Amino acid sequence: MTRIVVAIGIVAAAAPAQGQSRPLTIEDYYRVQSIGSPLLSPDGKWVAFTVSRRIEVTNDDSVAVWLVPADGEAAARQISPAGTNATNPRWREDGSLRYSSRGREWTVRAETPDSLTAVVVTEGGRDSLRSGSDRPGDLPSPDGKWIAVIRNIAPTPVPRAELTDFEKRHEARFKGRQFDWLRFQRDGANYPVPNSADPSVSPPQEIFVTGGGTERQLTRLGLRPSGTVWRPDGSALLFTADSGYRNERSYEHNQIWTVATDGTVRRLSPDLDYDYGDASYSPDGRWILYTKQISTDAVITRRMDNGGPTDLAVMPADGGPERILTADWDYLPAGARWSPDGKFVYFTGGIGGTNHLFRVSAAGGRVEQVTRGERRLAGFSFDRGMTKVAFAVGRMESPAEIAVAGIDGAGERQLTRLHERFTREVALATPERLSFKSKDGTAIEGWLYQPAGFRKDRRYPLVVFSHGGPHSATGYGFDFKLQYFAANGYFVLATNFRGSTGYGEKFLWGSWGGWGNRDGEDVMAGVDYVIARNPIDPARVATVGHSYGGFMSNWLITQYPDRFAAAAVGAGIVNWVSDYGTADIARTKETEFYGTPWDQAARDLMIRQSPLTYANRARAATLFINGEIDERVPYSEAEQMFVALKKNGVPAKMIQYAGQPHGIAGSWNNVHRMLNELRWLNTWLAPASTRPVP
Repeated sequence: MTRIVVAIGIVAAAAPAQGQSRPLTIEDYYRVQSIGSPLLSPDGKWVAFTVSRRIEVTNDDSVAVWLVPADGEAAARQISPAGTNATNPRWREDGSLRYSSRGREWTVRAETPDSLTAVVVTEGGRDSLRSGSDRPGDLPSPDGKWIAVIRNIAPTPVPRAELTDFEKRHEARFKGRQFDWLRFQRDGANYPVPNSADPSVSPPQEIFVTGGGTERQLTRLGLRPSGTVWRPDGSALLFTADSGYRNERSYEHNQIWTVATDGTVRRLSPDLDYDYGDASYSPDGRWILYTKQISTDAVITRRMDNGGPTDLAVMPADGGPERILTADWDYLPAGARWSPDGKFVYFTGGIGGTNHLFRVSAAGGRVEQVTRGERRLAGFSFDRGMTKVAFAVGRMESPAEIAVAGIDGAGERQLTRLHERFTREVALATPERLSFKSKDGTAIEGWLYQPAGFRKDRRYPLVVFSHGGPHSATGYGFDFKLQYFAANGYFVLATNFRGSTGYGEKFLWGSWGGWGNRDGEDVMAGVDYVIARNPIDPARVATVGHSYGGFMSNWLITQYPDRFAAAAVGAGIVNWVSDYGTADIARTKETEFYGTPWDQAARDLMIRQSPLTYANRARAATLFINGEIDERVPYSEAEQMFVALKKNGVPAKMIQYAGQPHGIAGSWNNVHRMLNELRWLNTWLAPASTRPVP
């Protein structure tokens, strides 16, 4: 379930005088909460969602299920019992809502939300009251004749040589790790990761059907089907599977398959060099909708200078020529689904800092934008007839709320006001949207947060924030940290530099083969733009960011050493050569750097684009932040740059979070990090001593 930040004024706080508001404080972090994607009921009358609240004492989140009528005639209310965690809400076809809490499944009628019925869950996790066609993993056919299920096929045991007693004793005494497979690391997973090519770890799966008291095995492909769905007439099943999933040197490239109820299997995807996904039948069963993108292996083999487009396409259900629906739409479609009449395909996509709902005719034609506005909409949910759509509305100046509209985007209504008290009490910055030209004339979008208590006769420090990815984007959503910096006297600049999504394919691949070059120029153009137009002290500028934003910060302090006084670098790569074998994404170097470290041209490029190569230039006092067990950007990357700066007499500090992967999690860690980042910025930029403008 997608998470969108909202705030609820649950934690007690002294309210300011009427008509007044105060700056955001770090304590407010425990008032800002997360709302789960809205779930519109099949009849379109109700919207369910979850709200999670951070608990300082336990460092955990408390999650509750909420309900609000879609007509907006009543306020949202919590329906799960207070003091208990409730998760996984889902609507059933009979109109009831089911969710999980306290080891049980609970059902509730929306019209009588106080009437809860506990459904006992067996030790195996299945509801004792469920029918045989409602078990987890079962796929009943639309005509009710069959139930499909995917099962693991046990591999043939491999004979192993018997160990002697002497050998057994020394095996038992061994303390350490040993492995002989390539994919031994994955961020956030235990190290080493089990061998995915081993049939005992990821056994092949086959599709079986039962009906009329008999069971039959339909497939014998030795693959692992995913996204399995029935054809509307119940005659076949559609799924995707990667025929090379056993090859540890190959990257994923799923193909589209069908299997008829008589066992006839067909591969329908037309090109093995593409990765296909999200396949679904049209309501009449005549067409298949899917996404396609050139595979990573093909990009590497062809030494392409881009990652290719991601498109929506349709083909006849029994195979045939495909029709690309988004060939002339220069963005990234996601979450595609058919309209009930099969005439349109609805999907979401980002344009600049926004995210909206779009549609296109299944017969082809121009893509139409359904929802509009300078905001980021997420978590789209439709009623059974697709006459209504519910979604969360993200803005920078306040946490998100839930709204509902007609399928054409008309008649939009805001359904929740969960953070109204919070935004009334706390003065939050409303960032100014910027548009400026980079060094080569490319238009760049950005946002500027103004410091709390802003006065035109004062000169302020600037914090430059760069997002991760690079193939993502800063958008319209509430960012506590950036608001926190602004509340403490900083201008904050966020830019969508080259490599960001939402600006077309040429822009998306603009950092390819030169991470830091054009995208770095984009960021610096934004710095120059805001300094020229605002009372910002050019001697008090800092750069911050995590992941790609960490790399960008490392790059900026080495390429523009006279422009930055401080930096707070989160999980930033500094050495592409060492990162190749120690990180879990070798593919990044093999694609966007055109090869491996043992390819001279690729190695030269990696060295040229490594901040460590230029560490002797850096002058900015730098705080390094990393998770102890980060497998995406290993701690060794930060350690290399820390040592380099210290060797060159540059102030530096390291914070390593115990047991944390790439995405440093936990409220305690996040609060500690923000406090230390602000303390570091205050030390080297001294915002308290804002100077009068000469």
